[in-house]
Amino acid sequence: MRVVRCVGAIVRDEAGRLLVIRRGRPPGEGLWSIPGGRVEPGEADAAAVAREVREETGLLVAVGARTGVVDRPGPGDATYEIHDYAATVVGGALRAGDDAADARWVTVAELRALPTSPGLVEALTAWRVLPPGPGPER
Repeated sequence: MRVVRCVGAIVRDEAGRLLVIRRGRPPGEGLWSIPGGRVEPGEADAAAVAREVREETGLLVAVGARTGVVDRPGPGDATYEIHDYAATVVGGALRAGDDAADARWVTVAELRALPTSPGLVEALTAWRVLPPGPGPER
């Protein structure tokens, strides 16, 4: 098994909405997820988070604490080990870029209604980023 280190960004706006992107390429093409991707050789996680958010959404972020880690199956014998971090917007303008077909801010209810990457909502709920169940928005 080959482990591929990846990162993701959990970014909220001042209204509490979550930043999501619709994947424009495999894996997960057409599904909604948080911005993120592979860590380049020699790259620190924080630098990778900031780069991926900038490439996929046009936003500049300050990267905070790690929120959680999940493993997801990749192609062949690969496993994506995804380290998700909290991040705060410090500049830029929202627009879809790189391999993101769309980028937007969504409420909890809107996120739950979208076709999302497998395990995304469950992980965000387990990490208390999202409230449990389809309950009230945060």
